[in-house]
Amino acid sequence: MATELVDNFDWDNVGASGFGGNYSADERARMEEMYGGTLTTVQEEEVVTGTVVGITDRDVILNIGFKSDGLVSLTEFRDLPDLKIGDEVEVFIEDQEDANGQLILSRKKAKIKQAWKAIYDALELDTVLEGVVKRRTKGGLIMELDGVEAFLPGSQIDVKPIRDFDIYVGRRMEVKVVKINSAFDNVVVSHKVLIEKDLEQQREAILNNLEKGQILEGNIKNMTNFGVFIDLGGVDGLLHITDISWGRIAHPSEVLTLDQKLNIVVLDFDEAKKRISLGLKQLTPHPWDSLPADLQPGSKVSGRIVNVADYGAFMEVVPGVEGLIHVSEMSWSQHLRNPQDFIKQGDTVEAQILTLDREDRKMSLGIKQLTEDPWTREDFAGKYAVGTKHSGTVRNLTNFGLFVELEEGVDGLVHVSDLSWTKKIKHPSEVVKVGDKLDVVVLELDLGARRLALGHKQLEENPWDTFATVFTPGSVHKATITEKSERGAVLELPYGIEGFAYPKGLTKEDGSVAENGEALDFRVTEFSKDDRRIVLSHTASFSKEAAAEDDNRNSKFKKKPAAGGAAQGEGKLSDLKKSDEKSTLGDLDALSALRDQMAGAERKAASDSAE
Repeated sequence: MATELVDNFDWDNVGASGFGGNYSADERARMEEMYGGTLTTVQEEEVVTGTVVGITDRDVILNIGFKSDGLVSLTEFRDLPDLKIGDEVEVFIEDQEDANGQLILSRKKAKIKQAWKAIYDALELDTVLEGVVKRRTKGGLIMELDGVEAFLPGSQIDVKPIRDFDIYVGRRMEVKVVKINSAFDNVVVSHKVLIEKDLEQQREAILNNLEKGQILEGNIKNMTNFGVFIDLGGVDGLLHITDISWGRIAHPSEVLTLDQKLNIVVLDFDEAKKRISLGLKQLTPHPWDSLPADLQPGSKVSGRIVNVADYGAFMEVVPGVEGLIHVSEMSWSQHLRNPQDFIKQGDTVEAQILTLDREDRKMSLGIKQLTEDPWTREDFAGKYAVGTKHSGTVRNLTNFGLFVELEEGVDGLVHVSDLSWTKKIKHPSEVVKVGDKLDVVVLELDLGARRLALGHKQLEENPWDTFATVFTPGSVHKATITEKSERGAVLELPYGIEGFAYPKGLTKEDGSVAENGEALDFRVTEFSKDDRRIVLSHTASFSKEAAAEDDNRNSKFKKKPAAGGAAQGEGKLSDLKKSDEKSTLGDLDALSALRDQMAGAERKAASDSAE
């Protein structure tokens, strides 16, 4: 009911004693116009200037010329501790009238909006802004430009690489805006562009006055595996690793440090590409020129191994002076090995100067000369007399045998035929490998030729003396076929020895032919201790006719004169594989002698070639 009365109230017909009753219509219109002129029309999200008309414990009251005053939280004026009534500040209109009819203002948003305007203006007009570094982040720094955060990449902080970003936190820095992403409100700034402008004139002055041989001062700004980059005052030069020191270094950090100040000399200058090559070692005399005069062939020196190659190692006698230790001068051994077996890079060793050429700056060194040649020792002949037993290390394998090192500089050859009494070894790798320990006995010693012939099987008694009583012709033994060809089959007999069967001796009782892997009874038809050869037949184990034929042939074989086979020219190793009808006692005697002769010749040839 009360609301209805208010809505129907006629303000123009108020009585003389009522509100405005003392004013005529013209006077009232003039007063309304005057009052309206004191008010300002404002828009939300607009920045205006307001006057402080009151300060409470929580808020600052501002008059912006609107029909009502606005409130701003006192916390937004922390940067103005001396704020007082009458001061003017810029504020942002958030809401003309909230639920309580109050005008809502914000000084913080006004500052941010003004900051964004300044940022856009700086990008357009290429002007400089000043801000504070708030914190470091991945790849750079975060700056605050009057309330707006901007990203300062690490590469844009300075012209030289920055290794510690933390030292910039809290600093005020001048920057230029280089990029704005409006969609994400991202700002990228650079401090480096300001420095580059300052250095441009200095760089031009340096390049215009640069000459070869000129000595300059600079700071190391970057370090790589191949050298260091030096800041010469606005322009960079490269000091290559080979021009840092007369001696060898693996990395510049061994002798230099980042930010180090040093004098360098200009070696070369490419004006078109503006490339400057610098040198440091050139400021000191070459070490070969100041090499002590008392260093002569025969002198003992100590140094560090700076490089190891396939053919030897380089030792640094003094920084910048190196000598070659050839692999043949590392050990008295006649069998050259990899230098890495003797020496490693970084080792400190003693050596003797063998040759010295000061003009060509070359030096050869030897390590073995510091020790006695073992082959010339007085006790050598007695220590390695024929029949003496030793243990050594397998150093090398060949087709004809292996070399065993008995002590440093003393190697001996074990022929492949001297490895086993029972096994037919085709290559030493079937028995041993490099690095294995092997027991041996001395078979031959030749001091003049520095040769040792060694044997391994000779450490045991010859089992063929025993086999002669076991595998007698006519005896039957169980054997397994391990290898088969058109010439016959290889058999595995008891005691780990091998036998041989010709094709006609592989026929079984049912008429079929024995195959690989079958274990059958075999009858011994031939036995030769000297040749370490056993011929067997499965057919003869069940066929009396075949057995009689073998016995008859074996009987004739025994009666044949030894010289007959040799005279007919049948004494070859290959004859062992030929048909048994052509085998005679004389043949096998000649073959046995020929085999011993060939084995000895092969051992001698192997020793000669090893030298």
